[in-house]
This record gives sequence, structure tokens and C-alpha cells, in this order.
Amino acid sequence: MKIDASNLINTLPKKMKPVATFIKMQEGGSGLSNSRFIQDTATNLLPKAVFARSVADLSETSFLEVAESLLVYYCPTILGEKVFRKSYTKGLTKPLQNMISKPASEIIKNAKLSKTDQNSLITKKAAISLSALAIPLAEYSLNYIKNLFTLKVFNKADFNNIANLNKDQTEENAKQQKVKKSAYNHLKLAAGIFAGALGASALLAKKGANSKILQKVSETILVPGDKIFKNNAKKAKTFNKYFSLDFADNAGKLGLSHGQLTACVIGGGFGYFGAAKDRGKQNFLEVLFRYPLVGFYVITGSELFEKGFKGILKKAGKCKDVIGKNLEVPSLKELPELAEKLAKQNGSAIESEYKNIFKQKALISTAPFVFSMGFMGLFVAGCSRFFTQLRYNKDKKAQENVKAANQFNNNSIEDFQNKITTK
Repeated sequence: MKIDASNLINTLPKKMKPVATFIKMQEGGSGLSNSRFIQDTATNLLPKAVFARSVADLSETSFLEVAESLLVYYCPTILGEKVFRKSYTKGLTKPLQNMISKPASEIIKNAKLSKTDQNSLITKKAAISLSALAIPLAEYSLNYIKNLFTLKVFNKADFNNIANLNKDQTEENAKQQKVKKSAYNHLKLAAGIFAGALGASALLAKKGANSKILQKVSETILVPGDKIFKNNAKKAKTFNKYFSLDFADNAGKLGLSHGQLTACVIGGGFGYFGAAKDRGKQNFLEVLFRYPLVGFYVITGSELFEKGFKGILKKAGKCKDVIGKNLEVPSLKELPELAEKLAKQNGSAIESEYKNIFKQKALISTAPFVFSMGFMGLFVAGCSRFFTQLRYNKDKKAQENVKAANQFNNNSIEDFQNKITTK
């Protein structure tokens, strides 16, 4: 008899039900989008809000983090699935249109497909993926848009004033014009690059199936690891995972992939550092301290931490009912069946077994989120703010010492001249 999962969830204590909702959302069939949107927005926005140094600082942080998360976690699917998939697959048969969401590696190795169909699918997949470069380019642009936003709303371009480091809040018109001009120039650059990418994608979609050169280009876009590590399947697979521009297969639909996430982090990094440099030394150094850590964590998500955490639990003999031989953990939908199996094995109630294995599942699923919030969020945000203030104070003291030394030298020279004149 099939066990009703929703009924078993209802038997959980009230304090566990929000956790069940969180896990359900993580595994709810939206690829990386929903879980990563909540995790990364919470990790990046809430801690920064706690350590906000001014209204301007809080406003631009809120604008940037929410816009970034919406852009990165939802726009790839909207553009890929709703726009470019429809336009670029019109000439394909219905079966081939349905296969466009399959991983490129599967299509290339599919012996049932003719070479013509393989070439057509691969080049059109590459065209769709190349069109989605709009996302990392928009991510790059957001930081310059943020600078314009703060300049327009708060009339501030100097990071020392935005972060409330400089108490006199003096703004130089020349600096404001520099920040404004730089922002517009970089927005034009991003638009130009996207126009080129869009043109290249149209070429792949239209001419790719009949061109060996464009077919090779398409494979490089979709499975770059296979080209770089031809004799090492493991390295090729890892490289493909994090650097392929191919979409993920989300139940037949195009979803956000790890490779696209990497592209967004890299594109965003260029934008972060460039826009920060425009606003001053302290902004640049703060980004230099924080972004590599956060960027790496965003790309890998909680995977590395979760894998290590499960390894520790398994070695300690904890959560043994849900951690498999290769550290695999059953989904929430699979827990009822496992609970039934354990109940028969132990001669116990299904509800009791379900509650027990749910606790184990909850620990494994929520620990990475707690870690990301505590360490990657609060700790990193707090440290970056602390060291920025420390550097600013140190620089200011050094400037005051230089000013005092110059004043002393000027006074000494003046005293010497007066003595000579008197004599």
C-alpha cells in the first residue's frame, strides 16, 4: 500500500513543519532557483542589513542583492525556456524539440540519433545558451546601475560618505561626474557585448547544423571539459559542471545550471570590482576581501560543506538511516517508503519511524543554510565592515601625520627665515 507523504508530514510536531516546508521548496522541481534564491538572498542581504552603516548603504545593498537574486535565479529560465527555446527550435520536429533540454553530453553520446539531428540539437542548444549571456552581462551592469541609483537618490558617489566613514560628508563634483561617466560607459560596453553574443547565437541557430566549425564551437560552449580534458573523464565532468553554459534539465524544461551560475559570479565580479574602484579605495578593498569568499560559496552552493558534513555524520554513526553508502540522502518524497520499511524491520509504528528519519533529513538539509547564514553571512559581512573602518582610520591617521609633519617643516623653515632676517 502506498503511503501518503502529506499525511505523515501532518503527524510531525508543529515546530518541524516549517522545516518540512523549507525542504519541500529545496526539492520542489525548480532546479537551483528557489532554494538558491532564498539561501543566497538571506546570506547576502540580511547580514549586510544588520551591519548597514547608513540609509544609503542599506538602500543600495537591498537594491543590489534582491535584483541580483531575481536576475540570476529566475531570468535564465525565463529567457531560455520562454523566449529563445521557442524561437530557435521552430524548425525541429516535436521529438527533437522535446530533447533540447537534455544535457549536451547525453545528446552527443546518443547512438539512436542521426548525426544530422545531433548537430542540429547541439548547435541550437549552444545558440540558446549563448543568448543567456544576457544574464551575466546584466549582473555585471547591476553594480554600475547601483552606483547611479545611489548618486541619483542620495547624491553620493564617494564610498567614504556612503559607508559613513567620513563624518563631514563632503562630495566632490569631479568624483560624481567620474562615477556617472564610468557607469554609462560600462553599461554601453555590456550592451555591445550582448549584441555580439546575440548575433553569434543567431548564426549558430541558423547555420550551425551545416558547419563543422560552428559545431565545434557549440560543443566548446556546452561541454568545454570534454575539449580540455580529453583523456580524463572525471576532470572533464567536473569542468563541464562548473563552466558549461548549457542549461540544466529541469523536468523537461530549461533550468539554471551550475555553469551559468559560475558565469554570473565571474561577470558580477568584474562589475563589483570596477564599480567599487570608481567610488574609492575602501570600497575596492572591501569587495576584494568579501567577494572571493562569497563568490566561491555561491558557485559551489552548500555542496562542499554538505558533503563534508555528511561524511562526518556517517563516520560518527549518526543519521545512518538516511545517509547511504555514497553519502546519498533520500528526498522528502522518498521518506514515507523508507519509514514503512524501517517500521516493518523494527516492528514499530510508521509515524514514529518517519519522525525519526525526518529529524535526520532535516539536520542534513538545514545545516548548510545555517552555516551560510552564520559564517558566510554574518561573520564575513561583520569582518568586512570592521576591517574597512580599521583601514580608513589607519589611512586617515597617516594623512594627519603627514599633514602635521608638513606643517612642522613649514613652520621650521619660516622660523629660520625670520631669524636670518632679524640678524
